[in-house]
Amino acid sequence: MDHQMFCYQCQETAGCTGCTRLGVCGKTPETAAMQDLLIYVTKGLCAVTTRLRLEGVPVSREINHLVSQNLFVTITNANFDKEAILARIRETLTVKEELLSRLSDSSFLPEAALWNGREEEFAAKAAVSGVLSTKEEDIRSLRELITYGLKGLSAYTKHANALLAEDEETDAFLQRALAAVLDDSLTIPELTSLALETGKYGVKGMALLDQANTKAYGNPEITRVKTGTRNRPGILVSGHDLRDLEMLLEQTRGKGIDVYTHSEMLPAHYYPAFKKYPHLAGNYGNAWWKQKEEFEQFNGPILMTTNCIVPPKDSYRDRLYTTGAAGYPGCRHIPGE
Repeated sequence: MDHQMFCYQCQETAGCTGCTRLGVCGKTPETAAMQDLLIYVTKGLCAVTTRLRLEGVPVSREINHLVSQNLFVTITNANFDKEAILARIRETLTVKEELLSRLSDSSFLPEAALWNGREEEFAAKAAVSGVLSTKEEDIRSLRELITYGLKGLSAYTKHANALLAEDEETDAFLQRALAAVLDDSLTIPELTSLALETGKYGVKGMALLDQANTKAYGNPEITRVKTGTRNRPGILVSGHDLRDLEMLLEQTRGKGIDVYTHSEMLPAHYYPAFKKYPHLAGNYGNAWWKQKEEFEQFNGPILMTTNCIVPPKDSYRDRLYTTGAAGYPGCRHIPGE
């Protein structure tokens, strides 16, 4: 088959079978390839961290966060910036090499744990490391099901981590499971069992995030949200990261600037802690997929804290900012915490 890329991780995918020339989301083959490689080197890193834990060597929170962020970057409509993804690949390879040096026994590690290619080798390696590198379809499907479940888990843990909530057991499972999809000896029943275990930890990750959110912002309550606009300058915030919204509200307090939520950020209004900000003016717009027309009509800056980004029109590209796992080429990125 003449595939320039292959991605079938979301409901947008072409023909319900997979995007092979350009992502329906707008992802280019070049960006898709680097996302495939980022996943591959992260699997290798996880094989090393899993071996370290077996040897009784602790794995730092910073490494756990690196793994979660790498996975989060590759979810649908989150990050289209090839250069940002390349930077994460380079960082992951550097960290992996340092951790390898701590192992007392590096025998029988998978190839992904030992590969440390140069940047000019990245494209060739990506071409043989993506979804279709697993030839047996049932094994491939189970591996991808597990991987996509772990991507969702990483999103929950990343948001919880931003609120200083950690769960070493969940991080250790995430890394063990991601490393396991490299194991050619695992059978269909064993992979099915791992997929079910991934679901169990997905629920655990949701609970961790819920606890972090309610501890920081209170229990959600039924709330009437304004959908109009005021006559002051405004900033529009989309995505899921409540901590990013909180920081922006603190920075704009008393400055004569209103802040509006969009789409996935709407639930912020339900939390009591956000009601203390009189300049949290309401929710602007509708679902994420209508953002091209809505962002064009909004006259102020727009901050994307996570997915979902739709490739922006030129009319508002210079007003679109990203932070955290989100990214788009040509848009300014704010590293955040």
